[in-house]
Amino acid sequence: MKATFVFPALFVFILSGLGFVSIERKAAKATAHAAASLSAADEAPMPGKEENLELIPWSVRRIVGWEDFQGASVLGTEAVASTSTSLGLSYQLRGGQLAYEITCTFSKTKSWGMLKNDYILAHEQGHFDITELCARYLHQALSEYQYNRGTYKQDINRIYSEIVAKKEALQEQYDGETDHSRKRKIQYEWQER
Repeated sequence: MKATFVFPALFVFILSGLGFVSIERKAAKATAHAAASLSAADEAPMPGKEENLELIPWSVRRIVGWEDFQGASVLGTEAVASTSTSLGLSYQLRGGQLAYEITCTFSKTKSWGMLKNDYILAHEQGHFDITELCARYLHQALSEYQYNRGTYKQDINRIYSEIVAKKEALQEQYDGETDHSRKRKIQYEWQER
């Protein structure tokens, strides 16, 4: 039995009206709060997790660039960029053991940008980093799960739904506290976490 879940998330950056500021990405700090830590070997691409024409798997070694925002811009809106990320989960039973794979990806064809500067790009990268943080929370929750043959499907669905809800809440908190990056001091504080 194999099941796959993918929860796409679309995030929009609203034009701040402020000038260009370059903010350095702190990838290690952005994910340091995850209770489930990954070793350098875990961050290396695994089979099936390589970058392709559509998706970029999250990696501390790979940040998104404006060339990755290949979707059509939406006109008639205040938004100047949009980031689409997915938190995926597939699982199956192997010899009576629960095996699972978690993915965190950025969609090139669903993400777009009109006003392209490093400041806005750093905000958009933050959305991708939050999705990865939640992938690590999901890994921790599943690694602590006590397998129950009679209820494992419902249990995994519940765990996944709880983490997705947490991810959505964190994304909303990020945009709310930074006012879609307009509050530069708070935006910088988020990047330093």
